[in-house]
Amino acid sequence: MKQSNAEAISRARVVISGRVQGVNFRANTRDQARTIGVAGWVQNLTDGRVEAMFEGPHADVQRLVSWCHRGPSPARVASVEVHWEPPTGQEHGFQIKW
Repeated sequence: MKQSNAEAISRARVVISGRVQGVNFRANTRDQARTIGVAGWVQNLTDGRVEAMFEGPHADVQRLVSWCHRGPSPARVASVEVHWEPPTGQEHGFQIKW
């Protein structure tokens, strides 16, 4: 049986810019990912942006990417770059990278 697009495993690397550091963006991203059931990680970048990698069912990854356009209420997202990559299957759980 063929998998639907919603069931296919996807991997997206996103880079979020704007007022996204110091507003609990990473912790909220982790909580959203764990609630949705997506694996991966999130980290602050030295230039003030936040980078995250999401891997899981396509519909769930897309839902998390969409959430990144808003972020937590104190955040002010200016842009979200999305880079779709081949899934690796090596991510387990969701962590904040330091």
